Amino acid sequence: MESLKWILFSFLLCLYGSEAHKILAVFPLPSKSHGILGDNMIKHLLDAGHEVTYITPYKTETKVTHPNLKIVDVSANKEILNEKTMDIKLVMSGVINLEDPELVFGMMFAIASYTLENPNVQEMMRTQKFDVVIAEYMFVDLYSTFATVFQCPLVWFSTVNPHWMILNLIDGPLNPAYTADYTHNRVAPFSFYDRVSELWHQLVEQYKLTHKYYYQEVSVYEKAIVPMLKEKGIPVPDYDAVRYNGSLVLGNSQVAIGDAISLPPSYKHIGGYHIDDEVKPLPEDLKKIMESNKNGIIYFSLGSNIKSKDLPAELKEGLLEVFKGLKQTVIWKFEENLPNAPKNVHIVQWAPQQSILAHPNLVLFITHGGLLSITETIHHGVPVISIPVFADQFQNAKRAEVQGFGKSVKLTMDLHKGLKQALDDVLGNPSYAAVAKELSVAYHHRQSTPKEDINFWVDHVVQTRGAPHLRSVAIRLPYYQRYFLDLFALIAIILISFIYIVAKVWCSLTSKNNKVKRH
Repeated sequence: MESLKWILFSFLLCLYGSEAHKILAVFPLPSKSHGILGDNMIKHLLDAGHEVTYITPYKTETKVTHPNLKIVDVSANKEILNEKTMDIKLVMSGVINLEDPELVFGMMFAIASYTLENPNVQEMMRTQKFDVVIAEYMFVDLYSTFATVFQCPLVWFSTVNPHWMILNLIDGPLNPAYTADYTHNRVAPFSFYDRVSELWHQLVEQYKLTHKYYYQEVSVYEKAIVPMLKEKGIPVPDYDAVRYNGSLVLGNSQVAIGDAISLPPSYKHIGGYHIDDEVKPLPEDLKKIMESNKNGIIYFSLGSNIKSKDLPAELKEGLLEVFKGLKQTVIWKFEENLPNAPKNVHIVQWAPQQSILAHPNLVLFITHGGLLSITETIHHGVPVISIPVFADQFQNAKRAEVQGFGKSVKLTMDLHKGLKQALDDVLGNPSYAAVAKELSVAYHHRQSTPKEDINFWVDHVVQTRGAPHLRSVAIRLPYYQRYFLDLFALIAIILISFIYIVAKVWCSLTSKNNKVKRH
């Protein structure tokens, strides 16, 4: 009888510990790498027993199936961000500047507007209830409105390393003296020019956020969300109260491959959660290639957004000529057949990247420098050569150089020349591979796995009704108090008053002396 009581108690304890929540996951960006992050996020949540509603532009492409999964289709977002936006020839020629903050905001704002006004999303907001919202942060704050509609906590998900814009929403911007904007090719320590440049950039962008972009977001809030709130009988809060209501940030980052900087307790690293626990076996044809060369294998992929087939013809010829001179075998992820490829170059239109990186015969990964690829690189302890194209790729590539596990090459018509030098350096110097393996040890040495952290912190936010104990006090301070502007103003007034009084006394004394001399 006593043992039966313990069994019943243990059963009830398990039920409590695995309480299911209704979760809304908002991943509306039509980019395949973001789709990978969204798919893996909901997979871990579903495996933990939760019910998930998933806003995604990849309804037909997602491989996640589960009876507790509902998909809200926003594939119309693909009209905004498509293959033309990422045309490599237009990027190389400068016609498209993907580093322009205004261009990036314009695209992200348009996607957010499309998402909130999408009939499928509007119907979901009208009929569903949720315990928590997990929203991908893509440089606009509009997805915070979902939490207001459903009157539940908000968890932000950041796709890149910690940066000042996402920290703005839960604490305060990072110090530009040692943290660069995510698009900049800089890693601390900075020069005097770098510090001035970062400070100026942050001030300018903060001004735009406050005085330009903010009002564009408010207009969408009033058009797409306020009527819904009124329909549901929910008091309409000020937009500032909506966007600063985040409980937590789950960051696709890991300190071993990022920067060790001060972060608030409401920021949690979960980088690497998209990587499979078990390495899937390679297809037989690829396995044969991977094991065919005792000098090792080099894997070359520009990711899911940039197409190698769209590189200029003369550039492709130059790369093939460089690869031809290597003693290693090159596997190149290429979207179509490539004639005249040397014998040591194998073209594959699809490749299981994680399985290739895990193979012991892989000696180098040539990548675009996306954070997913860099994370997988360190996960498996492989050196890299990065060819960054846009967004955080430049900073990821720079960090690989500074940390010592990679080199970076500019994407120009002389790419093949720079790549030849980088190949000679990385392949000829064993320190790059050694550093990659050392960082891999630090990366793996954690108290818990990323997927366990996701489920723990999401559950924690729900159980504690928004985790108010984790929220930074700084978020409640006015801007002028947070940065001592009132104190600086007081000091300036005192100094000016002191100078004024001294000047008046000096003028008075000088005037008296002149009068005495005249008499």
